[in-house]
Amino acid sequence: MKDLQVRAGRPDELGVVEALLCEASTWLASRGIDQWQYPPHRDRITEALERGVCFLAFEDGTPIATIQVDSFADPEFWTPEDQPDAALYVHRMAITRAASGTGIGSRLLDWASERASAQGKRWLRLDAWKDNNGLHRFYKGAGFTLLRIVDLPHRRSGALFQRSTESVADDSM
Repeated sequence: MKDLQVRAGRPDELGVVEALLCEASTWLASRGIDQWQYPPHRDRITEALERGVCFLAFEDGTPIATIQVDSFADPEFWTPEDQPDAALYVHRMAITRAASGTGIGSRLLDWASERASAQGKRWLRLDAWKDNNGLHRFYKGAGFTLLRIVDLPHRRSGALFQRSTESVADDSM
C-alpha cells in the first residue's frame, strides 16, 4: 500500500472536505442507509479547519479521506462518569470510494489513537449512527468496544464506542 500522509486541513480546503463527505453520503444513500443525508455542516467544518482539528489524508498528493479529531465530548452522549477529558473524539471520518477497502479507515483510527496517546488521553471515542450495523462491525473490528446506545428522539447518532490508546502506544514501541 502506498504511503499515507495525514495533515491538518486548511480553511481553503473546505470544498475538499465537503466533497469527501458528500461522496460518502451518496454512497450511504445508494445502500439504503439514511446516515448523513443532509448537506455537510459548513459552519462546523470551517470552525474545525480553523482550529486545526480537521485532517486530510493523502496518497500520492491526492486527498482520499478526512477525519476530525478533537476534545469535544458531546454532552448529550458522554456523561461526567465517562470522564470526557480522558479521551479524544473522532467526528466526520470519510474515505473516498476509490480508496475503500484498502484499510485507510483503520489506519486513520490508529493515527488518531496515537495522537490521543501522545496527548496523554486514555481513550479514543466516537459516536456512530445507531442503526448502521455495518459501521458498528467496522468499529468493533478496529478494536473499539460498544459502550452503550443513547436513544434520543432528536438524534440518529448515539452508538458510543471507545478503545484504549494504550495498545497503540505499546505497538509503536
